[in-house]
Amino acid sequence: MPDLLVKPTGSAGKVHDVTPRTAGWSYVGFGLYRLQPGETAQEETGDTEVILVLVEGKAKIGADDRDFGELGERMDVFERLPPHAVYIPNGFRWRATATTECTLAVCSAPGKGGHDAQVIGPAGISLIERGKGANTRFINNIAMEDRDVADSLLVTEVFTPQGNWSSYPPHRHDEDDFPNMTYLEETYYHRLNPAQGFGFQRVFTDDGDLDETMAVENHDVVLVPRGHHPCGAPYGYEMYYLNVMAGPRRAWRFKNHPDHDWIFQRDRER
Repeated sequence: MPDLLVKPTGSAGKVHDVTPRTAGWSYVGFGLYRLQPGETAQEETGDTEVILVLVEGKAKIGADDRDFGELGERMDVFERLPPHAVYIPNGFRWRATATTECTLAVCSAPGKGGHDAQVIGPAGISLIERGKGANTRFINNIAMEDRDVADSLLVTEVFTPQGNWSSYPPHRHDEDDFPNMTYLEETYYHRLNPAQGFGFQRVFTDDGDLDETMAVENHDVVLVPRGHHPCGAPYGYEMYYLNVMAGPRRAWRFKNHPDHDWIFQRDRER
């Protein structure tokens, strides 16, 4: 099994290139570019669809003969502004030229030709609060199933305050058993504020066959092929992560860990 913790290859250019082949699974891909003004990233989508997320900075973005102009607003991801994002279908070639320092995420999954190339954010994305107490976090749903903007991709970003937990209580979505659960592979792209910080993420199955706990640092990616996957932010450090999910059905249905579901039930009743 590939390592679940993927470190960036550097601090400039394409620093992440997770593919189904390298991850040992079938659906999700994740790339990350860190560009200086004037630098260009471009790729062909092939048989995949892509959602480009401007994590930070601004860039001129186009796909084939379509020009979406300069996009981007937040210069620091922890401003929590809704991100600018673009959907690119399979069979296209996209390009992004940075006009400022720019962090560009490339989220990919199998495309079916069901959606046109279009800007999908920030319009239609608003920050929502989820959880209670030290389980409170704040979410920008970029392309979850309530937005019909993709064939396969589910994409969201989460801000977890210092000292809080996220993706918690532990839950899993590793069985194709709709409507009870959906099989979804998932990546977490982590950021920490201040940048020298760290967080923790555990990926584990009910039977213990998979059980890894990782210290995650700024720009790390965690692969979640199966099992539960909670994460926590230590006191003093705010955590951000960008999730990419995909599987045979574009729906997010999960099951909480039986030992910890009481937390969800208690908080829901309050």
